[in-house]
Amino acid sequence: MSKDTVVAKLSDVFRQHGYEGASLSKISEATGLGRASLYHYFPKGKEEMAATVIDRLYTDLDANLLKPLQGKGKPLDRIRAMGKTLNLFYNNGCSSCFLDLLSFGEAQTLFQAPIQQTLSAWISALADVLVEAGQDMKVARSNAEDAIAQIEGTLILSRCLGNNEPFKRAISNLPKILGL
Repeated sequence: MSKDTVVAKLSDVFRQHGYEGASLSKISEATGLGRASLYHYFPKGKEEMAATVIDRLYTDLDANLLKPLQGKGKPLDRIRAMGKTLNLFYNNGCSSCFLDLLSFGEAQTLFQAPIQQTLSAWISALADVLVEAGQDMKVARSNAEDAIAQIEGTLILSRCLGNNEPFKRAISNLPKILGL
């Protein structure tokens, strides 16, 4: 099994169980790998597994969300494209946010810096698009933070209610939330 495949399966385990709930038994079952094989791929154990998943998440976020936001085209079109990407990434609001699941407990201490880096990059890219659309930088940053808070919040709400409508509504209202 390729390391890419293992990392994708690890991502699913951490999304479903969080860091503390992702036992080596659950990881082994999801990947089909024994402990020895897991330690072959990740000599530092579960912490390295989660760090690798975060790195992959940032790479995917950069390629599929940040670069398109920084690309060419009308700001509103880029915002709508971001919404489509988020719909795919979060399975229309049915998948948990990996960053959220690593933001508390033992994981918070271990992964606070990369989580901050990921969210800061997203906020900055989104704010830059809003500045390009004519907003003042302070307002743009505030709007970007509010939009991401709404996206992340509706992921939690959708998961807890078992209803993805809040997420779908937030995505469709992104231009309004962002002041466009």
